[in-house]
Amino acid sequence: MIEFDIKIGRSPLLVAAIHNGHRVRAELLPYLRLTDKEREREEDPYTASFTDISDNSLTVFTSRFEVDINRPREKAVYQSPEDAWGLKLYHEKLPDALVQRSLQYYDEFYIKVGQILKELLAKNGWLIVYDLHTYNHRRNGYDRYDAPEANPEVNIGTGNVISGRWQCVIDCLLQKLSEYNFEGRNLDVRENVKFRGGYFTAWLSSQYGDRVCPIAIEFKKFFMDEWTGNINSDQLGHLRQLLIDTIHPIINKTTLG
Repeated sequence: MIEFDIKIGRSPLLVAAIHNGHRVRAELLPYLRLTDKEREREEDPYTASFTDISDNSLTVFTSRFEVDINRPREKAVYQSPEDAWGLKLYHEKLPDALVQRSLQYYDEFYIKVGQILKELLAKNGWLIVYDLHTYNHRRNGYDRYDAPEANPEVNIGTGNVISGRWQCVIDCLLQKLSEYNFEGRNLDVRENVKFRGGYFTAWLSSQYGDRVCPIAIEFKKFFMDEWTGNINSDQLGHLRQLLIDTIHPIINKTTLG
């Protein structure tokens, strides 16, 4: 099964780290060609450190290299380099039985999370979701940086928000993120430049309509070395505070709106 932890309180904000995980079940390990470091480079291990900013949180411990819940079911198990940034994934083709077992866990995850989210929506009537991710910007080499014009430090993915009722929340979030004093400067924050949101936020909208505002928040890995995994702890702390500072303003916007 997909290993995850979900905590439910009373806040109308859910913070999710669905690509945080690194665990792969034992029966898949002999097939994996990737090293731990190669897998970690495409996972988002530090996003879990942000989930406790709300009393509602979802943290996934299973690696996206076992099953990726942020992709449609037919693409959720990576089977070729084209599915995973050109990486050579396996020593040999995954047996279909293992693929089907991963997809069964995918289905069970969405059934369980769906049940819990219904309970949460019953408390408030609406829900804002921060779907937290990080992304690489030096794919072509250790010292080769992708063009900043196409790679904002913070990308807000709102492509799966289906109702204009949430525009005031999106505008408020962009403003607060852009105004934050990040070590004496403002971050480059833009909307739908690098990512528009993945399957998880699309699923939220398909299931709950305009009762949910699902926002994918992608941090470029400027706060760490994506090749070695070394992290700037002070900058990670600033990103945490940056998110905290957005909470009351966006909830107030929704309540007043």
